Amino acid sequence: MPTVDLHGFQMYVDDRGDGEPLLLLHGGMGIGSDWRHVFPSDPEGYRVIVPDLRGHGRSTNPDRTFTFRQCADDVLALLDHLGLARVKAIGMSMGAKTLLHMATRQPTRLDAMVLVSATPYFPPALRIAAAQFTRESFDRLSETERDALRHRHVHGDEQIRLLYDMTRSFATSDDDMAFTPPQLGTVTARTLIVHGDRDPYYPIEMAIELFRGIPQSALWIVPYGTHGPIFGTMAPPFAATALAHLSGRA
Repeated sequence: MPTVDLHGFQMYVDDRGDGEPLLLLHGGMGIGSDWRHVFPSDPEGYRVIVPDLRGHGRSTNPDRTFTFRQCADDVLALLDHLGLARVKAIGMSMGAKTLLHMATRQPTRLDAMVLVSATPYFPPALRIAAAQFTRESFDRLSETERDALRHRHVHGDEQIRLLYDMTRSFATSDDDMAFTPPQLGTVTARTLIVHGDRDPYYPIEMAIELFRGIPQSALWIVPYGTHGPIFGTMAPPFAATALAHLSGRA
C-alpha cells in the first residue's frame, strides 16, 4: 500500500494506526483526505482505513462505470485483502450508500456504522440536481475551479468528466439505490443516521425511512443542517457523537 490492486482497478488507501478497524468512506466527488476536516487527528484506539473510492482521487476506474453496488464490491474486496472480517464504519453520502449495500449483502462485516446524508432511494430533488452534471458544465467552470478539481482527482480531466457522468447517471438510475423496508430490516449493524433538516437533495423523510427500516438504529436530525452536516462547526460534536456510537457508549 497505499495502492491496492482489486479486481481490475487500483484503489488508493490510507491504512494507519493500531487497534479496532475503522473504515471511513467519503462522499461523491470527494476524496479520502476530506475526513481530516472531521478528524484532524486519527481517533484513538482505532486502525483507520481511508480509501479513495473508485474513480475518485488517486484511485482508477478503467471500466469507466460506477454503481454503489459496484463500490460496495470494491470495499468488501479491500476488507478481504486486508484480512478484516468485521469493521466499524462511517460513510458520508456516497460512502453511506456504499455502506447500505455492504450491510444488506454481507451483514456480518459491519459491527456498527454511521450513515451521514444517506437515502434508501433517489428522490426527485436529487434527480433534478444530478441531471445538471453534464460534461459541458465542467467545461464552463473557471480555470480556478477546474484546477481545484484537478488537485483532488489527479488522473486528468477525463477522470473528472467521468465523475460528472457518474453523478448525472443518478438522474435516471432506478435499481442501484432501491432499498425496501424488508431489505433494510436485514441490517444487523448498530446504526446512527445523521441528517440535515435542510438537506436540498434528500428530505428528512428519507432519513426517517432508514430509521424505521434498520432494526438497531438511532436518528440524529441536525437543525439547520444541509447535505453533509458534519463539517465546520459541526465537526467536533459530530466526531464525539459518532465515536460514542461506534464504541457503544451512546
